[in-house]
Order: sequence, then structure tokens, then C-alpha cells
Amino acid sequence: MKKLISLLIIVSIAGIAFADEGMWTMDQLKKLDLDKKGLKIPLDELYNDDGTSLYSAIVQLVSGGSGTSEFVSPNGLILTNHHVAYEAVQRASTQGTDYLTNGFLAKSTDEEIQAPGTSAYMIDEIRDVTNEVLAAGAMIKDAVKRQKAIDAKIQEITDAVEEGKEDISGRIAEMYEGAQYLLYIYKRFDDVRIVYMPPLSIGNYGGEIDNWMWPRHTGDFAYARVYVSPDGVGRKYDPENVPYHPKKWLKISTRDLNDGDFTMIMGFPGKTSRYRSSYSVRYNREYYYPDWLQKARDILNILEKVGEDSPQAKIKIAGMQKGIANYEKKYSGTVASMDKYNFLDETLKNEQDFQEFLNSDRKIRKKYGTVLDDIGSLYDELIKYKKHDDILGAFGYYIGTLPSTASDIYYIAKEREKTDDERDPFFSEKDVARQKDRLHYDYMSFYEPAQKELLKYFLNKAILLPVNDRVKGIDEILAKNNMSVDEYVNYAFENSKINDVEYAKSLYELSSIELEQLNDPFINLVAAIYPENEASRKRNKKFNAEITALRKKYLEALSLLCKVTDQAVYPDANSSFRFTYGDVEGYKPRDAVQYEPFTTLYGAIEKDTGESPFDLPSNLKDLYLKKDFGDWIDPDLNDVPIAFLHSTDITNGNSGSPVLNAYGEMIGIAFDGNLEAMLSDWKFDPAIQRTISVDIRYVMFITEKFAGADYLLKEMGVK
Repeated sequence: MKKLISLLIIVSIAGIAFADEGMWTMDQLKKLDLDKKGLKIPLDELYNDDGTSLYSAIVQLVSGGSGTSEFVSPNGLILTNHHVAYEAVQRASTQGTDYLTNGFLAKSTDEEIQAPGTSAYMIDEIRDVTNEVLAAGAMIKDAVKRQKAIDAKIQEITDAVEEGKEDISGRIAEMYEGAQYLLYIYKRFDDVRIVYMPPLSIGNYGGEIDNWMWPRHTGDFAYARVYVSPDGVGRKYDPENVPYHPKKWLKISTRDLNDGDFTMIMGFPGKTSRYRSSYSVRYNREYYYPDWLQKARDILNILEKVGEDSPQAKIKIAGMQKGIANYEKKYSGTVASMDKYNFLDETLKNEQDFQEFLNSDRKIRKKYGTVLDDIGSLYDELIKYKKHDDILGAFGYYIGTLPSTASDIYYIAKEREKTDDERDPFFSEKDVARQKDRLHYDYMSFYEPAQKELLKYFLNKAILLPVNDRVKGIDEILAKNNMSVDEYVNYAFENSKINDVEYAKSLYELSSIELEQLNDPFINLVAAIYPENEASRKRNKKFNAEITALRKKYLEALSLLCKVTDQAVYPDANSSFRFTYGDVEGYKPRDAVQYEPFTTLYGAIEKDTGESPFDLPSNLKDLYLKKDFGDWIDPDLNDVPIAFLHSTDITNGNSGSPVLNAYGEMIGIAFDGNLEAMLSDWKFDPAIQRTISVDIRYVMFITEKFAGADYLLKEMGVK
């Protein structure tokens, strides 16, 4: 076919990793010929099953969102990004001390403070459980029933893994739209403590102005420590807990780093959509992204306004504000890139070639001929209910702590009352207990004026929807109370007891009838919309089951087209553990512009205005003027390097991932991508896609010279 090569590139399914493309599972490493790419150590030093390879030092860090971190000492010390630790430090700052603005340094383990609501997950084992999972639904034709049987088997397997083990968690990740299932068994640590958090003027230097941009001068790193019970069990914070002693930790590199050097990353990338159809592209470009961006900008305006004159408010809302702002810039860049490269048109053209291939063979046409049309029909149904379901979805996070908590409590009560056949297969009393136990972390970010404005915003959006899209339960509540939105919100906050976290925890044990009898405004609201929420959940389950089956079928057909089913094809990212590699390399973003791969402390000084977000600390500027760089100067740059570019393939969730050199030594911490490549979740472009990582030499320089934390360098074996 004339456009076959183009098609292979677009769908990334040719079995060939173009340039440094790919977020690979660990069992695929042997297929990558890494020694030819520049790797200087044996593969089994990267990955084996005995806990002594480098992958065992990598940890998923979960607070609000999730990122990656890594052990860098035998005493449980971990490195991650400043922005990954941000929400935990924000919560700690609500107790009276602003650790965000000023930073924090523990001069000994006794001074380390809790990272509230943060858990670390270290992989103990990876198993392929594909046959076991698929067998559960093998004889079921209906997609929804089949998926429910598969989900039940997944829950059964993870329950068995976790049975009787306080600090073990299991997660099964679906690969290739359900063609493969991998079980990840984690040791979980619920006692994580903050060791060193640079001030905002270093850790978030450049703020949202520089976010997703190059050149970058941000010291985006933080240290924490993992603690366990004296007998080695990962448990909640306890004064008797001791630092964890991992089998493996990463060595900090003291080698030079140059343009063209081999690099590799291991971590937990969140989500990509590299193998999606034009219907998915269209839905996201025309519906999901525009709607989400409008909502995000409205919320950011609300948060900015309520936080203008209150230092307390700024700390309380900081986590939500930073998280939404980060994705707002990313999705804006994604939309711009889709339009710039005519991504939808390109995908449609390649699907024409794909359809020609299907029609060219009677047997293939009979099995796969309608797969794209069938996918399109499902998206038509999704679009039909989108505006209605967006309002319901806001109750999960955006609408505020109290209505979201009420929604969770009521949902749990209703699930308990269902029969085994009706209940969600993933409903677990163990998960409910953990959610209840961790509820107070959500309340650390509760700031009533902001929460009131968020609830007003979403209720006003609900009542302005066209008649066919309205959430009837909301209309009924407002009509029943004979109140405007503003009146109802004020009434709800004045008359609800759910603002007391201990009271809220007590509601987890009540039945739905008992909850309704409380006559709490927030419980009444979520009870009124519950029938519509249930209908929405059922629609989404149907969509997810059927779209997964069709996407799996689509991938099968693409494999036939490419005729490379015996070669390695990486699965889309899904927060499971992955490996990627590439070289230190700059890029050309536009005509007559060439970006070099390193930034330096001099460049940060050039940007300094003395005002946030370009307000370097005076003592850091003094270190530069004195040329007091210690051992962290780059001989070619004659300066301390801050960040570097390399051609590895990452996405959200990789934040905090260690960057390793060819010898497996840590040379940096991944923290961002470049704005020109924001199409990267959909398509890898080797010419412009780059990872931005903070240079480990800058991390060590700030730790030693700025913070005066020599003891950390000694602990890491650097001094």
C-alpha cells in the first residue's frame, strides 16, 4: 500500500521502536538490544526477580496524585520531584508552618516531619496472570457480563495476594486492551517523612510561566524517607518506626554528562493513547479537552480570587491549584499540537488505508470490517450524555470536600445493600476501611470560602444545561428547598455536620436509610442524584466493556496489517512500571531556533527578577558570585548544570523517576516534557519529544552548598 509506512508510524504498532520510542514492560528489555544503544551493564542488573536489580530501587509515591521516587541510600532515603512532594508538604503546612514557601530541612532523622497522606509502593514481584484472568470470561459472549467476570477474577486474585498481609498490595494492569494482564505485587509503606524540601524559589523556580518549557532552571527535587515497624512491616506513622533498609538503592553518579550520552528511565507513567482510533481523537479534541479546559480555567479563577488576601487560604488551596494548572497547560498544548499537525485528518487518512486493507480479504473483512464503525457508534452514545455526566463526575473531586465525601459515604452504603451479583466486583470493605482511615488528609485542604464557590459554580452549570441534559436530582433539591443556588449553598454549609471529619467517619457504618434520616443537606443532595449516578455508572461500564473489546479487535487487525505479531510492541502506559531509553539531545522547535541540551546556574541568574516566580534566594546568588560550586561544576560548561534534555519517552506519573547513565548510576530526576511535544500522549515524534530532567549535580550542589546538608551526601555515599 502506498501509505503503509505512514500508517505504521501513526499507530506505532510496527514492532519497531522508532528512534527512542517506547514505554516498555520489564520482560521486554531483552528485545531492545540495549547494549547496541549504549548500555554498559548486564541486563540482569536492570531487572531480575531476586530484589537486587536496579528496578527494585524504584518506588511509586502516592499522595493526591502519583509520581515516582527512588531509594538512594541503605537507610530508606528517597529522591523525587519537588512537585510530587508538593501536596504532602502543603498538607503539613496547614498545621501552622509554611514549609512550601520557605522549604524544610531536617538536620537529623529526629527532625523529619510526616508527609501526610503519602504512601510509597515498592514492587516485590511481577506475574503474568493473563490466562487466569481471561479464562474467567472466555465463555461469555456479552461484553458487559464478560468484563464483570474478568473484574471479579481480578479482585479475587488481588484479594488472595493481600490476604493476611498488612503491608502488601496487589494491582493487575490490563495491557493491549485486555490481551495481557500483569499482576504487580507491592510492599506498601504508609509512613513517609519529609527530609528536605527546597524553597519555592528553587523547587518551583519559573512557576507556571516556565512549566512545560525549555530552557528550564527549576530545582525540581525533594528528599523523603520511608519508615517501617522495628520488625520491618510497612505501617502507619508510629514514633517507634525505624528507617527502612532496602535491598537495592541507586548510586549517585559523579561522572561527567555530555551531549549524546545514553540515558534510561524507570518509573510509573500514567496514561497514553498511542493506539486509538480517529473517533477517540475527535472525541478528545472536540469534546473532552475543550470542556475540561473551560472548567479548569474557571476553577483556577475561583481559587485565585479566594486566595488573594489570605496566606492560610493560599496554603489550603495550593495543592488543587497547582495540579489543575499543570494539566491546564498540558492540555492546552495538546490541543494546539493536534491542530498544528492536523492530527485528526492524518488519523482519518490512515484509517482509509486500514479499511482498504480490511476490504481486500474476505475473511479479514468478515471478522474486522466493521470495527471502526462499531467504535464510532459507542462514541456517539458517550457524547449524547457527556454534559449531564460531567456534572455528576464533578462530585468525585472538583465540587469540594464535603459533597464529595457525602457522595462516597452514600455510594458505599448503597453498594453494601446490593446482592453479590449486583455489587461492583471491585467494591471492597478493606478499601472502605482504608478510605475512612485516610479521610482526614482530604480535610487538611478544606477551606470553606473556596469550597462554597466551587459548589456554586457546578450547581449553576447544572441548572443552565439544556432540558434534556439536566441533572434532575439537583433541580428537585433546589425546588424542594425553594432556594436559589447561592441560598442553598449557604444553607448546606450552615446546617451540615460533615465539616467535622470525625463525624463524617462515623457515617461510613450507616445504611442508606439511616443516612437519609439524618436530613443532612449534603447527604440529601447526593441521595437525590444517586439514581442518575447509578444510570451513569452503568452506561460507563457498558461503554468501557464494549470499547475495550473493540479496541482489542482493532489492535488485532492492525497486527495483521503490519505482519509483525512476533516482534515487540510496547503497551500504552497505564501507571504500571515501565522502562524507556534515549540520548542527551537538544532539539529544533521552529525555524532558525536550536535548543542546546543543558541549562546552567548562570541561566537562572539571568532570569532572576527578584519577584516570584523568578526570585532566586540571595544566598544562592552569592554562591554563584563566589563561584563556590564545590565538586558540581561541569568542565565543559564551566558552571553548575541545572537541567538537561534527553530523548526518552515519558508522560505524567514519570515525574520523580530516576535518570540513569549507561552504568546504571543516577544522573538526574525526570520532571517535565517540552510544550512543543504535547501530542506525545497520542504520538511519539523523535524530532521534538524530549524529557526535561534536573541534573543530579544541581541536586547535590543545592543539598550541600545551599542547604548545608552534608550529612545527606555522606549517607548517599557521595562524600
